[in-house]
Amino acid sequence: MADSQVMSVLAADTPELDLAGHSFVVRGPSPLEGTVEVSGAKNSVLKLMAATLLAEGTYRIANVPRITDVGLMAELLRAIGCKVTLPGQDVGPKQDSGPKQDVGPNQDIGAVLIIEVPAEIEPVAPRGIVDQFRASIEVLGPMLARCGEAVVALPGGDDFGPRPIDMHLQGLAKLGVEAGTVDGYVHARARELRGGAIRLDFPSVGATENLLMAAVRAKGTTVIDNAAREPEVADLCEFLSKMGAQVSGSGSGTLTINGVDHVEALQPVDHSVVGDRIVAATYLAALGIATGEIVVTGVDLDHMAVLCGKLGNMGMEISAEGESIRARVSNRLSSAKFSTLPYPGVATDLKPLLVALLATADGVGSVTENLFAERFRYVDDLRLMGADIRIDSHHVVVEGKERLMAAKVKAPDIRAGAALVIAGLGAQGETTVSDAHHIARGYDDLAGKLNSLGADVSRS
Repeated sequence: MADSQVMSVLAADTPELDLAGHSFVVRGPSPLEGTVEVSGAKNSVLKLMAATLLAEGTYRIANVPRITDVGLMAELLRAIGCKVTLPGQDVGPKQDSGPKQDVGPNQDIGAVLIIEVPAEIEPVAPRGIVDQFRASIEVLGPMLARCGEAVVALPGGDDFGPRPIDMHLQGLAKLGVEAGTVDGYVHARARELRGGAIRLDFPSVGATENLLMAAVRAKGTTVIDNAAREPEVADLCEFLSKMGAQVSGSGSGTLTINGVDHVEALQPVDHSVVGDRIVAATYLAALGIATGEIVVTGVDLDHMAVLCGKLGNMGMEISAEGESIRARVSNRLSSAKFSTLPYPGVATDLKPLLVALLATADGVGSVTENLFAERFRYVDDLRLMGADIRIDSHHVVVEGKERLMAAKVKAPDIRAGAALVIAGLGAQGETTVSDAHHIARGYDDLAGKLNSLGADVSRS
């Protein structure tokens, strides 16, 4: 793409999407009972959507969660030239006239997503969309693989500390990519992608996925060492393998990719997204606060083994029933110590949920954050609810209380917002969690699903 064409695309009207307001109102306390179904993982479906850019054709992705970030990625693919069909919607290539599609928190995305990728795509990801969610950077790798060039705005998303893309760019350089940042955009080009040996300084999920997708079309063999091992990365490996990519080592710390010679070797596929282990953990944490007995379906207990082992030590009874988890809490849980680590350790996304859980547990517990040092913005809100929390460097020390107090609080990001909602289940009175649009970015009808378990949660 000529520089003049790039500037034309960047200058196009790409206003921020309307993700305003809304609140959760939680009336507690009340025990939970029943069955709740978990949809596909946010941290997988967005990467699968990006991967469709690798080859022309029609893709069908099932088990897609009804979350705002899917709508945002659909809007990004639309800007690149794809047609994205969601139940009740038809989001096609950008037109000169007509209203913007609504991708707000009440969007009905449904279970099956259809993406039609054209023969020619425009390898530019504009700031107006990219600013709003972190996973937007994942289009960089597939656009380079498909077009040999890409212009991508630096990504936005939840604000809990710097998350640079240095490892993405350093790894791409090993594949022959020249990249630089100009006015908040990454400009990347490669005359020819070639395989290489890449060792990541840290098992970054995003870097692993971007490099994996770029390597699919690189000439020769690429080895990514110290790769992320998350189930969502394995889901992407499966998706790419179905397309015709040659990927081995899925689920391990070393991925080997033999690049395909021709783009025609890659074909569109049908795929079902792996269950969301973070959402499943949210319902388990809610149970630990509220007590009761629930069954969480659509998730593999093996993907949550370390967390569930810790919850078991706290007093939660947990067992696997096929692709379901049965959990029971009769009495107040005992406190515990947690540390966030790359998979298979306890995910950093779980930290706010665990702090909320410890706020009502018996004794003094702690959570040590080893990944994002600034992820503490929800602590003051939990304190408003009566939680006894002390921050010591990257450690959070929590002295549990039998009951929290209702308060008006604000969601700073996806998981912290969900943590404040479930904390409300252990509070006496009516808790209001504002800025609920953050929660809608990662949770498919959190209020409705908690209500199906006997909670009293409404949206305002």
